[in-house]
Parts: sequence; C-alpha cells; structure tokens
Amino acid sequence: MDATVSKLDDRQWEGMVTAGAWRPECPVGRTELRRLEMNHWGFDGKIHRGALVVRDDVADSLVRVFTDLFEHRFPIRRMEPIEAYGGDDDASMRADNTSAFNCRRQGQANAPSTKSPHANGRAVDINPMENPWRDGRCDCWQPSAAHSSRTPGRGKILENGPVWRAFTTEGWIWQDISTADYQHFDTGYPSRPLR
Repeated sequence: MDATVSKLDDRQWEGMVTAGAWRPECPVGRTELRRLEMNHWGFDGKIHRGALVVRDDVADSLVRVFTDLFEHRFPIRRMEPIEAYGGDDDASMRADNTSAFNCRRQGQANAPSTKSPHANGRAVDINPMENPWRDGRCDCWQPSAAHSSRTPGRGKILENGPVWRAFTTEGWIWQDISTADYQHFDTGYPSRPLR
C-alpha cells in the first residue's frame, strides 16, 4: 500500500488556507495535522494514490485501517483533501470523495464546531455517494438517496463488513450521531483521542 505520514509542507498548508479549508477559528492547526498519502483500489479496478489530512494522534491507526482495506481490495472512488473542493463539504460529497479533516464553513453541518470530529481531524467519510447520510436540515439523503438502503454493493459500508471491522478493531465508531450517517467513522463526540 506504500503509505506515508508527513507534516504539512508550506505549499500544502497554503493551499488549505487559501481554499478556506482552514481558518483561525478551527480547533487544530498545522502543527497537529498530518498528511497521509497511500494507495487505494479504485472503482475501475486499478490502484490510485490518495491523500487524507488527519490529526497526528490518529495517523498510525488510519494507516492500519487503510492497509486492511487495500488488502481487501475495497474500492474507493477518490481520496483528496477537502481543499481540492474549496473547503466545501457538499462539493466533496457530490464528487464521492473520501475525506477526513474538514473545518466546515458556515451553513454546513457542524460548522465550525470545536467539538466536531472532522474539525479536529479525527473523522473519515468514505465513498459518500454509496454511503449517504440523512440530513435533518432537509430531511433528505446527502449527497443522494440512490444507495441509502444498506444492501450489499461495491464501495458500501455494512455492519460487520470489511470497512466496519477495520475501523472498529482500531476503536473507531461508525455513525456517531443520532441519525443515519453511513459514510462516517470517528473517535467519539466530542472529539477525543483514540482509547
């Protein structure tokens, strides 16, 4: 899988700030964030290189999780940090992007709560199109209802399936909210380190 964990370089940090993915009101800064770069299987059956920005205290755990998913050949549509979408969570979800750190802008879910697992870099959303969440603001599925049933399918997360097992073995929690959020794993709410 060839994973690397590194501090954010000047270009990466500047990209986050310029895109609005990080702002002064975000609960973590550059020193606590790490960039994970790793291979993953795509829906096209080929190996792709992706990146996630995460909190330093969960980086090694996520390397183990995504190594396990790679070994299971679990497909991931794309894996790009949120700044590739201008810091816009909705745009990232519509692109079926797997992402982690997200200090969401006003008007988006949990924006920018200091308790938010995403704003603290301790949450991951995987294949949002195949694993939507139920948005209470509109009483609708985001980004789409097309795959809202939890039946087997490519790129879907099911209880006791390989994604669920890889994360829960490491102590992560699936859908840590009161509404369905099939794409989401975190370390607890309010955000806290693993174990």
